[in-house]
Amino acid sequence: MPRIQATRPQLEILAWLAIFLLLFCLSWRFDWHEGLDGFIERHHDYPLDHALLALNISGFLGLVYSVLRIRDLSSEVHRRLQAEKNVDWIACHDTLTELPNRRFLDSICARAMIEQRAQESYAVFSIDLDGFKKVNDLLGHDHGDAVLKTVAQRLSALFPREHVFRLGGDEFVVLSRRTGNPDLAALADRIVSVIGKPFTFNGVAVDLGASVGFALYPENGVDLAQVIRHSDCAMYVAKRQGRNLVKPFVPSMQDELAKRVRLEGDLRAAIRKAEIVPYYQPLVDLRANKIIGFEALARWKTASGEFIPPSEFIPVAEEAGLIVELTDQLLRCACTDALSWPSELVLSFNLSPIQLSDRLLGLRILRILGEVGLPAHRVELEVTESAIIQDAVTARIVLDDLVNAGVRIALDDFGTGYSSLSQLSNYRFDKIKIDRSFVASFETNDKQDKVIKAIIALGAGLGVTITAEGIEEESQLQRLQDLGCDIGQGYLLGRPAPIEKITADQIGTRILQRG
Repeated sequence: MPRIQATRPQLEILAWLAIFLLLFCLSWRFDWHEGLDGFIERHHDYPLDHALLALNISGFLGLVYSVLRIRDLSSEVHRRLQAEKNVDWIACHDTLTELPNRRFLDSICARAMIEQRAQESYAVFSIDLDGFKKVNDLLGHDHGDAVLKTVAQRLSALFPREHVFRLGGDEFVVLSRRTGNPDLAALADRIVSVIGKPFTFNGVAVDLGASVGFALYPENGVDLAQVIRHSDCAMYVAKRQGRNLVKPFVPSMQDELAKRVRLEGDLRAAIRKAEIVPYYQPLVDLRANKIIGFEALARWKTASGEFIPPSEFIPVAEEAGLIVELTDQLLRCACTDALSWPSELVLSFNLSPIQLSDRLLGLRILRILGEVGLPAHRVELEVTESAIIQDAVTARIVLDDLVNAGVRIALDDFGTGYSSLSQLSNYRFDKIKIDRSFVASFETNDKQDKVIKAIIALGAGLGVTITAEGIEEESQLQRLQDLGCDIGQGYLLGRPAPIEKITADQIGTRILQRG
């Protein structure tokens, strides 16, 4: 259809020329001009000559007008064809980075299935940016868009003769033809290295990484679309295991991904039905030998009676965007339960590291406390060193809001992260928790023993309470008491239990039994 429209003006011009030539030939052959002159001469009483002149001028002007209209029509056809091309380009490309999009990739996969060119082999690289959300949250979407454009340019420069796609968000795919026997793992490492080069926008440095998975066609799939799904599966595994990692696809990854999908579906249902509940582990004053509070620990018991450990479902909740809903649900339940305890007991609650990048976290926590009616000073929130350092600006805003409202803050897993002393000097912590890894071996490891001594002395010097977690042996308890540790927590002092077993009478009984 476009080709027919494009030749129509030319056909009209040819038609006009053909009519003109036909009339010219007939006039010459039959001597129309002499006959017309004689006719006018015989009827000189009528102004036929003037009428004929006016008719000739009108015909000439009509010819000029027709030529102009044909030119305008040709321009309009050209504009329409260009607009159709632009619409097709927009439909198949990402307007921000100008890279081909998912629709373009799907069309390539469909064409590959039809053509069945088995002699061609490809490597598919699935790329997901690490730390991109933090760029948007801290610097704004304008900086995020600039980062995506730069990443697109870097990938296009690295693969100048290959297809580079942006599938949406911060996810990219490279479809590369294989010739010979290339080192694909090294090429994937180059992708990580290129993306990881420092970004600077308006004087602001941006730290970015990438998780890369790759798969091979036809070795890893019967069609190109399946290989792309497999490379995406490998990328997901790489992202789960850390930052700036590369993973080749292996068939066992499919089982892991299927398990993760099932777990995410079950988790959504469990949150909707409020099946994940807090269990409470006592916090014991090692000097007075009495319970001063409880730490709420998430426990998920399925309909079949199986307990799914938090180490499995918490990361899934974080990755699936369910952690906010789960945390709010658990915190509300724990605060409601804490109302039934003696007023001097404290509720300790863990915050996921990913949540400290949420500027609204403090407001949500304070709103829950207000709605339930639990005083802020009875709540102690545990955060890790790594969580604070991931997004220091937002973490400070959130923690300052909570501290100013009266909520206590505990630094969890002390010594296992980094910048520990810096965190202690920059933030207002009420408690330091010695990680269980130190408690487990400090009796037989002289260095670990000195570390615990130093932490306890540091707490005393700063006026910060020290808690040792993971106490499981009487000898550990005795040694910590001798060193002057303030609070203890562990199976020896009490296992996590549901709210039904946490009553005022039982609290007193358990203390006497412990004593």
